[in-house]
Amino acid sequence: MNAIADIGYGRQFDGWYDRLFPKDGAAAGVAKKIADLHPDHSTGTLEFGVGTGRIAVPLSGHVGRVTGVDSSEEMLATLRAEPGAAGVEPVHGDIRTYTSDERYGLVYCVCGTLSMLLTPEDQQLAVRRAADLLRPGGRLVIETHNKPAVLALHEGRTRDTYFTPYPEPGTGLQTHSTLLPEGSLWLCSHVWYESDGTTRVGSEASRLTTPDEIDAYARNAGLEPEQRFAGWDESPYSEQSAMFVSVYTKAADAEAAA
Repeated sequence: MNAIADIGYGRQFDGWYDRLFPKDGAAAGVAKKIADLHPDHSTGTLEFGVGTGRIAVPLSGHVGRVTGVDSSEEMLATLRAEPGAAGVEPVHGDIRTYTSDERYGLVYCVCGTLSMLLTPEDQQLAVRRAADLLRPGGRLVIETHNKPAVLALHEGRTRDTYFTPYPEPGTGLQTHSTLLPEGSLWLCSHVWYESDGTTRVGSEASRLTTPDEIDAYARNAGLEPEQRFAGWDESPYSEQSAMFVSVYTKAADAEAAA
C-alpha cells in the first residue's frame, strides 16, 4: 500500500476551515458549474482534495455519488458528519498515488488543491493519476492559483500583509504573505478573526503555477486542453485573474491507442 503523505493542513484548519470557505450559495454555484461540465453523470465523479465536502456534497445532488479523496483524516471526519454527506464516498488517500479499479467520467481538483503540492514533479504525478482514472472521453477540471496575479499582488515585494473582510460583521482574514525567490513558492500565515474577538492561526504553502504549466502536465498525461476561464462565472482568463479554471479531455479512443 502506498504511504499517504499528510501535510497537516487538516490538523491546522480543523474546526474553522468552513468559516474560511463557507458552504454557501457560491459553493452551490460552483458545484452546478462542475455538473454542467460533466460529460455524463452516470459515468462517475471523483474529487481530488475533497476536504469537508464543500463542493462534493452539493455536486452529488446533481450527478449522484461522488468519490472524494483527501489526505487529511480531520477533514474527512468533518465531511462524514456533514448533512447530505451520504452522497459522497470519502477516501483517505494521496492524490499523487491514489489508485482504483473504477474509471470516472469527471475528475476535478479545485480551490487551489493542486498548488499544495510543492514541486512540479508532484503536481505532474497528481495530474497523471487523474488522467489514468478518467474514462475515455472524460474530463479533468482544475482550479488553482494564478501565478501572475499573485506576483502582481505583491507589487515587487517579497512580503506583504492584507486583510479580507467577510460578510459577517466583525469577521475577516488577515494574511501575512511571503514569496520565496523566483516567486514559485508562496507561504501564507493566516489570522482568522471571529466576531466575539477570538482568533485562529494557520499556515500553508503553495507552489504557484501558470496556465501553460498546467497545460504541459495535462498533455504529458495524455490529455488535451479544452477550455480555460478566469473563474466559475466563465469570464475570460487574464493575468489579473486571482484563480483560473482549466478543463481537459481524454480522447474517446484513449484505451485503444494505449
